[in-house]
Amino acid sequence: MIHFDRVSKRYPRAGQDGLRGVSLEIGQGELVFITGHSGAGKSTLLRLIPRLERPSGGRVVVAGVDVGQLPRRKIPLLRQRVGVTFQDHRLLADRSVFGNVALPLEITGVARREAARRVRAALDKVGLLHKETSYPEALSGGEQQRVGIARAVVNRPPVLLADEPTGNLDPGLSEEIMRLFTSFVSIGTTVLIASHDLELVERFGHRTLTLRQGELVGDRPAREAV
Repeated sequence: MIHFDRVSKRYPRAGQDGLRGVSLEIGQGELVFITGHSGAGKSTLLRLIPRLERPSGGRVVVAGVDVGQLPRRKIPLLRQRVGVTFQDHRLLADRSVFGNVALPLEITGVARREAARRVRAALDKVGLLHKETSYPEALSGGEQQRVGIARAVVNRPPVLLADEPTGNLDPGLSEEIMRLFTSFVSIGTTVLIASHDLELVERFGHRTLTLRQGELVGDRPAREAV
C-alpha cells in the first residue's frame, strides 16, 4: 500500500534534513506507529504520503502511484484517498460539527443527501452524532479531536494519517482516541500514527517505526495487540 524507497527530504532554508534515506513498506490494513524525538522526521514522513511535501530524493509510492511524480492536477485525487488528522484539530470555528465534517465532501462535489448520510455515519463512528449542531468552542479537547477524525474518514479513504493525535489529551482520553484508530483497521484502512507517547504506543503493541535525526533506526514488528 505504501512504499518508501531511499526517501530523503531536505529543507534548504533551515539547512536541515527532515528524512535521510528512509526505506519501508506498509501493507494494506496495517496500523503502524511512528515514534522518535521532536524533530526526528515523524511529521515529514506523514506529510510526504499525501504530497503535502515533496521528497528531495527517492520515491514515495502509494497504492502503486509514485506521488512525487504526480502532475499537479492529480494531487487532489490522491488527497481524497488519504485522510489526515492533526494534533490541533484545525476545525473551522464558524462551522458546526456537521459543517466541519462535511467540508471534504463539499469540496469534492458529493450530492447533499449522500453527504449528509456520510457525515452522520462518520459522526456515529466517533460517538458524536448527538453533537452535530454544536460548534467547536462548545466541545472538549477529546471531542474536537474526534470531529477531526470524522472529517478525515468521511471520504472513506484507504489510508488514514494521524500526527500526534493525543498530544493535548489526558491519558484516559488518549487511550480512547487510540482505540478509535485501531477500529478503522478492522475495515481494511491503513493507519499511520505519529506519537511521542512511548508508553501508550507500547500498550497497543502494533508495529512501531523509530526515527532519529531523519533516519529510520528501528522497525519493531507487531505483537498481539491489547
